[in-house]
Amino acid sequence: MNVYDRWVFPPLLDLVMRQTQLEKYRREVVAAASGRVLEIGVGSGLNFPFYSEQVEIVIGIDPSPRLLAMASRRAEAARVLTELLQASATAIPLADDTIDTIVMTWTLCSIPDPLTALREIRRVLKPDGRLLSIEHGLSPEAGVERWQHRLTPIWGPISGGCHLDRTMDNLIRSAGFELTKIRTEYARGARTFTYMYEGCARPTA
Repeated sequence: MNVYDRWVFPPLLDLVMRQTQLEKYRREVVAAASGRVLEIGVGSGLNFPFYSEQVEIVIGIDPSPRLLAMASRRAEAARVLTELLQASATAIPLADDTIDTIVMTWTLCSIPDPLTALREIRRVLKPDGRLLSIEHGLSPEAGVERWQHRLTPIWGPISGGCHLDRTMDNLIRSAGFELTKIRTEYARGARTFTYMYEGCARPTA
């Protein structure tokens, strides 16, 4: 991890992800979690205030020690029990079939190997568990899509590896999940960055 990724990017990410317009998505996705929860890409812990009493514990993983330090401070004020682990989504340090709910908020865009991560998520999720997610990704509009493809190679290195052009629903399905809910829309802001995929998925039999 270089100096930019370790020291400069984490506080910038925390600042950007605190945008007011993102809060409604956090509330909708996070409030639906229950049982033993694994949050992929917990970041600086911005989701902690939105977990309900239905949650037994939130296990948060993130590869960034700086972001985990921020999350640790927010965990102290959380209403739920939390455990933070420095780990990658492509190698989750948990046993099979041990998690009731997976939460991902704007995470899948920056994982270098998203299919491997989703298969790991499926491995640790109980057969009747749920994957709750809000992601941004590829727009269905041809003009916006062209710009997303053009900008991703430039945007990625300065944004923690973020891809603007991933089709999130198709990625989730291809990893062995059935989407029981999917809603897509533009949030406020430049359309290149704000096409949202909000969904709930379950492992296929």
